[in-house]
Amino acid sequence: MAVSSITIRAVQALKPGETIWDADHREAVRGFGVRRQRDQATYVLKYRVFGRQRFVTIGPHGAPWTPERARKEAKRLLGLVANGKDPADEKAKARLQAADTLSVIADQYLRNAKERLKPRTYSEVERYLLVSWKPLHPVSVFQITRRHISARIADIASVHGAVSAARARTALSSMFNWAIREGLDIPANPVLGTNRPAQPGSRERVLTEMELSAIWQACDGDDYGRIVRLLLLTAQRRDEVGSMQWPELDTSWGLWTLPPSRTKNHREHLLPLVPAALALLPLRRDGRDFLFGDGPRRSGDPHRGFSGWSKSKAALDARIAEAMGEPLPHWTVHDLRRSASTVMADRLGVLPHIVEAILNHVSGHRAGVAGVYNRARYAVEMRDALERWAEHLTALPAQSRGGDGIRRDRLGPSAAHGAPSLL
Repeated sequence: MAVSSITIRAVQALKPGETIWDADHREAVRGFGVRRQRDQATYVLKYRVFGRQRFVTIGPHGAPWTPERARKEAKRLLGLVANGKDPADEKAKARLQAADTLSVIADQYLRNAKERLKPRTYSEVERYLLVSWKPLHPVSVFQITRRHISARIADIASVHGAVSAARARTALSSMFNWAIREGLDIPANPVLGTNRPAQPGSRERVLTEMELSAIWQACDGDDYGRIVRLLLLTAQRRDEVGSMQWPELDTSWGLWTLPPSRTKNHREHLLPLVPAALALLPLRRDGRDFLFGDGPRRSGDPHRGFSGWSKSKAALDARIAEAMGEPLPHWTVHDLRRSASTVMADRLGVLPHIVEAILNHVSGHRAGVAGVYNRARYAVEMRDALERWAEHLTALPAQSRGGDGIRRDRLGPSAAHGAPSLL
């Protein structure tokens, strides 16, 4: 062991097993040294904290560590000692933090989220965290800054749009909030304070009678065509119909019971099915609980509901454009639910609380214990409203391209009973 000024020449002259401690010059740092073990020279710091002698490794000689840079780091570490901190503990903590990358924490969060989120919600959160935020996966969550996040949000918005960017931001923010509650010493959620992408307002599109008729007429007899017509006739949500299961149905009484696990408000929903809706149900296939779709789920469930929404919607739009001579203005399947409820209330005189019962909205007198009795009490009124809506819908004039551009026909009385010819 030698005491001398630590210079590049002195470091290069070190023999295996030798150590030099910094001294004999104005910038010398007490406890700063360099030692060679075999072929590698390493800068170290010796210090005392809480009455105990400790060593911490600064780094190996070579980029980025030079004698001057290592000496400055030694001064910084001694500053921690002066403030009652142990640099060895701080370094161990830094190693642990470096291991907590966004990829690692996202996987942990998703394992937790899978147990409490609905399958579709979980699938979207998983996609945003594993795909949208993939460029930041190697970065420690302790080092991710608002600038990292803002730049990535801008990239997502430019490629996938503001809605996707906003949802990706929400998924990441939820993950950071969970991580902080799990005990990670992140000073604050870095998503907070970033700009939220501007999003379009809540959709208010209500389809016209011509548009409803065109959509109804263009539905083929495949699963998607049946689903779209059921969406119109029942005014329920896309995934509720697409994942409809035989155990939920009582076809002899014309009732569909949605369990709490499949409804947005987590309340059981009892919905009457009118003859036009019952006629759209496919034949029961042995071994399958789901009415529509087929194929394995990622979770291992041997069957699943309908998938391929985007491709089927595009094919339906193409058939509508062919029949009409021009495409319909942009519409979504959720517009069918809004249109059904609007027509029932505005055109057919269905009372608001009956429309709410059909939609499975809970508010006012439908909340609490009274809501349990009201569901049963409204069953007759709900069936009457849905039958009037089915009759109105299936009696709309057919829209197709003819000699003058539009041919107007009545669908006929059999349509009210969901005759297979409509498919």
